Amino acid sequence: MENVEAFRVGSARIGSSSIWRNNAMEAFSMSAREEDDEEDLKWAAIEKLPTYLRVRRGIFTEGEGQSREIDIKNLGFIERRNLLERLVRIAEDDNERFLLKLKQRIDRVGLDMPTIEVRFEHLNVEAEAYVGSRALPTIFNFSANILEGLLSYLHILPNRKKPLPILNDISGIIRPRRMTLLLGPPSSGKTTLLLSLAGKLGKDLKFAGRVTYNGHGMKEFVPQRTSAYISQYDVHIGEMTVRETLAFSARCQGVGPRYEMLKELSRREKEANIKPDPDIDIYMKAAALEGQEANVVTDYILKILGLEVCADTFVGDEMRRGISGGQKKRVTTGEMLVGPARALFMDEISTGLDTSTTFHIVNSLRQSIHILNGTALISLLQPAPETYDLFDDIILLSDGHVVYQGPRENVLEFFEYMGFKCPERKGVADFLQEVTSRKDQEQYWARKDEPYSFISVKELAEAFQSFHIGQKLGDDLAVPFDKSKSHPAALTKDKYGVSKKELLKACVSREYLLMKRNLFVYVFKMIQLIFIGVITMTIFIRTEMHRDTITDGGIFMGALFFILIMIMFNGFAELAMTILKLPVFYKQRDLLFYPSWAYSLPALILKTPISILEVTVWVFMSYYVIGFDPDVGSFFKNYLVLLCLSQMASGLFRLMGGLGRNIIVANTCGSFALLTVLVMGGFILTRDDVKKWWKWGYWISPLMYAQNAIAVNEFLGKSWRHVPPNSTEPLGVLVMKSRGIFPEPHWYWIGVGALIGYCFLFNFLFTLALKYLDPFGKPQAVISKETLAERIASKTGENIELSSRGRDSSERRTGASSRSLSWKVTSVNEANQKRKRGMVLPFEPLSMSFDEIKYALDMPQEMKAQGISEERLELLKGVSGAFRPGVLTALMGVSGAGKTTLMDVLAGRKTGGYVEGTIKISGYPKKQETFARISGYCEQTDIHSPHVTVYESLVFSAWLRLPPEVNSETRMMFIEEVMELVELSSLRDALVGLPGVNGLSTEQRKRLTIAVELVANPSIIFMDEPTSGLDARAAAIVMRTVRNTVDTGRTVVCTIHQPSIDIFDAFDELLLLKRGGEEIYVGPLGRHSCHLIKYFEEINGIPKIKDGYNPATWMLEVTSGAQEEAIGVNFTNIYKNSELYRRNKALVKELSNPAPGSKDLYFQTRYSQSLLTQCIACLWKQYWSYWRNPPYTAVRFLFTTFIALMFGTIFWDLGSKRTRRQDVFNSMGSMYAAVLFIGFQNAASVQPVVAVERTVFYRERAAGMYSALPYAFGQVVIELPYILVQTVIYGIIVYAMIGFEWTSDKFFWYLFFMYFTFLYFTFYGMMTVAVTPDHNIAGIISSAFFALWNLFSGFIIPRTRIPVWWRWYYWVCPISWSLYGLIASQYGDVQDKFGSGETVQHFVRNYFDFREEFVGVVAIVVVGICVLFGFIFAFSIKAFNFQKR
Repeated sequence: MENVEAFRVGSARIGSSSIWRNNAMEAFSMSAREEDDEEDLKWAAIEKLPTYLRVRRGIFTEGEGQSREIDIKNLGFIERRNLLERLVRIAEDDNERFLLKLKQRIDRVGLDMPTIEVRFEHLNVEAEAYVGSRALPTIFNFSANILEGLLSYLHILPNRKKPLPILNDISGIIRPRRMTLLLGPPSSGKTTLLLSLAGKLGKDLKFAGRVTYNGHGMKEFVPQRTSAYISQYDVHIGEMTVRETLAFSARCQGVGPRYEMLKELSRREKEANIKPDPDIDIYMKAAALEGQEANVVTDYILKILGLEVCADTFVGDEMRRGISGGQKKRVTTGEMLVGPARALFMDEISTGLDTSTTFHIVNSLRQSIHILNGTALISLLQPAPETYDLFDDIILLSDGHVVYQGPRENVLEFFEYMGFKCPERKGVADFLQEVTSRKDQEQYWARKDEPYSFISVKELAEAFQSFHIGQKLGDDLAVPFDKSKSHPAALTKDKYGVSKKELLKACVSREYLLMKRNLFVYVFKMIQLIFIGVITMTIFIRTEMHRDTITDGGIFMGALFFILIMIMFNGFAELAMTILKLPVFYKQRDLLFYPSWAYSLPALILKTPISILEVTVWVFMSYYVIGFDPDVGSFFKNYLVLLCLSQMASGLFRLMGGLGRNIIVANTCGSFALLTVLVMGGFILTRDDVKKWWKWGYWISPLMYAQNAIAVNEFLGKSWRHVPPNSTEPLGVLVMKSRGIFPEPHWYWIGVGALIGYCFLFNFLFTLALKYLDPFGKPQAVISKETLAERIASKTGENIELSSRGRDSSERRTGASSRSLSWKVTSVNEANQKRKRGMVLPFEPLSMSFDEIKYALDMPQEMKAQGISEERLELLKGVSGAFRPGVLTALMGVSGAGKTTLMDVLAGRKTGGYVEGTIKISGYPKKQETFARISGYCEQTDIHSPHVTVYESLVFSAWLRLPPEVNSETRMMFIEEVMELVELSSLRDALVGLPGVNGLSTEQRKRLTIAVELVANPSIIFMDEPTSGLDARAAAIVMRTVRNTVDTGRTVVCTIHQPSIDIFDAFDELLLLKRGGEEIYVGPLGRHSCHLIKYFEEINGIPKIKDGYNPATWMLEVTSGAQEEAIGVNFTNIYKNSELYRRNKALVKELSNPAPGSKDLYFQTRYSQSLLTQCIACLWKQYWSYWRNPPYTAVRFLFTTFIALMFGTIFWDLGSKRTRRQDVFNSMGSMYAAVLFIGFQNAASVQPVVAVERTVFYRERAAGMYSALPYAFGQVVIELPYILVQTVIYGIIVYAMIGFEWTSDKFFWYLFFMYFTFLYFTFYGMMTVAVTPDHNIAGIISSAFFALWNLFSGFIIPRTRIPVWWRWYYWVCPISWSLYGLIASQYGDVQDKFGSGETVQHFVRNYFDFREEFVGVVAIVVVGICVLFGFIFAFSIKAFNFQKR
């Protein structure tokens, strides 16, 4: 180490400072002086250069103290790293020093830093919301809402939307050089305020009042460039690393006024003959040059945000493992900090971060704001006391009113003036958030001699006006800002940060990077294409393809059509990839990173080579093998058509993505457009048969032009020129005429021209869509009349008393929060009454003891590669302890200590690894089957079926987990009781919803997770981080639920991350692990954690705890690994030698012997209910889930109705025509298109639904609620009635409009085959989800098979013409059976004659080999296919578990 230190010291000799002369450098003082002269000479040489060059040159000090002149543009990665290492070695300590050096340099020559003061005066913001009770989205409500929306749009019905006030007439000043904290309870308007100050308010909100920067209105400059708004949502591209994400952002935002300032600085320094510190000089120059791919600033921000560890890790998304949630949050923050914006508006930047990280980030922001004259308004959810103390000003917002705005020091003074006092062991921030709420206000009332009455937010806000801080604020606002004092560089007038050329370069390089990262998709598409190409070649092989009759021409036509479809649908992946990246695009577009054309152009340019490659491979593989026209000219013309088609298709799919903006909408609308393009393409329906009202469709379909061009090119070739017997025209022309294609040669060039035109048109429209369309908002909440009344009342300041019911439901929405926990301790009597009332169902209190638990995994390959020789990686090293009834135990430790691991091992939830040690339940060895029946496990992620209500979730859980002898009345009473205990009674009819999208809030969802476990009446409950991700109030509610549970005499264990003081006080015992899975404290906490503090303070070298400091935070700090090294102790050994350890061992020993007279747990069956009950319960849950999921069920019906009407009008009355072969082809075309499209749609739309339900199934199966069979039964059976309705809708409309024969058996067969076809497609979709890890992969796999099914369906090439070696696949392909059944039942017995004298029956037999007497067999096969897919689904659900623990 010594020589490294010396080297560090040597390299730290910065510029001409003399500190180092006296000690380390004494020995080299001679050489140092010479070096100095040399450096001065170099500097003098740089000084002589003109400004433009001078700004680009600097003196870089090497590690050995050598210095050299360098060009700043060529600063390499290593050099940048060394530079920052010297300037800011440890972000926490050196950042302030570094910023002060920057500031000194600027001040020394008297330069001014620009500052921004933001004022807002009389801001009013209101939204429109639906008022009413139609909140639950059932199919009925969904249809009614659509109808009503349509009628009110046409002004037939009045609009049901009412204005909902968000911000009420607020004014204030955000000053430069001060950190301002924005506090307020949830939904008080914090985000709206930040958005309106940053000039980013949504267009659908009504806005009044004015916001000014330095006295200039928003119209006079570009607010998006001057200020940075940091959103609370993390939207990033998962395939980029953290460093790339920040570098791209820095590249787009440019350097702002830094360059101009540097030129001025450099000029003044030259005049005053000042030589700056070379390192600072290089940093400032590098930060001021635009157009670099990687900037020093990026590296600096990574360092101060603590993102260096993961700088080269992918950000990640659902599909790709990436950085943690807390790190994502910091990337979102860093993305804006790398830019030059001077005013920062940050929305909840601390979610998911632990307290110390938040503290360091806010601290470095504070240094930069104070030293570099920035402006910042930051809203935080739950700031810890030490973070809260970093701020200078506080703005407290509640219900859209500013309750307090001013210095932090005076805020408690104001509330004391109002009569409220903050208790001792309570963070000020938590107090401020609770004191304005109706439920929490009373406990803080300090004037005990006066009676308390609720003081509303409006009254508090008015009282603040007369408080001395409020008066001063009013006086400041009355004096307008002196515009002449505003620095010219403070406000930005340019729309974009850098030149258009630079932006395009940045976007192109990012797009290229993403394509390299998504290589798998392109390789996969390529392999899929080659695979299908090989099959196509071997089906349409030249030895089997003749050129004798028109029928032969038809087969060639089919081959061409299939190739067109393949090339067209190969672009389909473009749709999903476009949509996945849209949220990021919208964010960056609104921040004015780049214009929309700079985003859409690179995609077009860079995807072209891929199209060329795909088409080249396809054409070179298949053209001659299939035996198309051998002329070289024809070959290249064919190639050109396919290339244009491929480009047109990817343009089309990109446009769909840009217009749809959401995968479901895009898929549905995309299917319509595709269907139109396909059916109108001239193959499924010939030109002469297109109805006059659909002629326009034929002329605008791009596929029609492609089909024409490719057919003209083939059939006018040499090999088609011979004239068949008894006709006058060449065979090729006859074939084209029979199919209604224009036989003139110039149609080739018309087709190619049209395709190229469409390609440009679609890409142009895509750019327009990107420019003008906004992302879909969150679905508009329906609010109750009471909430609205309350909001309006708080605006006007009346105090309203609602009817008792109204009162109840209005409280329901303000969040069922109540007094904090420290208060809970005082009202013990209430808990006692609860206990006396008892629970309806008795339960057996059980204790759990465990001794020397060890858990190990196989050593991962990566670690073996680093030379670790052990076979196993130990995660837990001999943990012992006991959990007892009525005692609340906390499992704590730094992240990675093995808290969740220990819990999973004890609860038996691990699916892999090696467990050693003994676990006993009340003295008997633990058996997993029985243990699952008496224990509950609340996972950290709250997984529930999204489309059922809270009450139904509980009924379902109780139904399946309580023993069968409990009758239903008792069960219902018990559920009611649990709901009361967990405070969910007011939410009983609320829909659960998907996390972060709709439904319950995080904290309500947590309480539901606890309730679902409680209704199983368990004796032991494990909870994994019940308070993570909640704000202080929500956490208090959840903890009160937990405490109530313990007070009923159950055994409860929680892992917990970073509790606040009052949460930590609720625990009775603590099991503390250090990193590596060793215990360092197991025992009681004592009042205010006195035992814990006493134990650790007795260890030598541990600092005493500060007054009012959080014991949990203190405990984790003093036991960290760094601290262990610093004092030189091993906490594990200290614990092993303590009295505490001996006491615990004795307790474990005592509890591992059964109490006299007790008996071991025993259950007859594995599940508490019979198989039949399980099936009924699962079906019941699925029934409600489907009924309340209109985006899936209702959209499917609408889609079907629409397609049915479309087909009806396109194929109008074609079923009754039987005069030529083409008529049979046309009606078969209608069946083919319907089967294909509605089938694919069913399969694709069911996948996400099953994927969500499957995660719930994993949790419920682990809890021992039911086996895999009932789940699969429910999921499969619920589809039957829905598909029946779908079939009937489709069947009746189409059958009538196309005009098939109205005989009962033909109609029956038509419906029969359609029903089972839709069914097996749906089951196929479910099956693919069951055998793959997630629905994205399922989508890729299922689409690969669809292409094959399409080819073998018997429409493109009939079975009679398929080569012998592929016939077997025809019999495997489900679609071919469906078409067989449909055609044979409609046409198999028809004796009408064609013009040529052949009967329909004979033609169907001859051409397709369809026999009417075979229909019964076909019917059995089709039903069999459904059963098979359903069975595979059930089996896969049982056999595969994609959840790794």
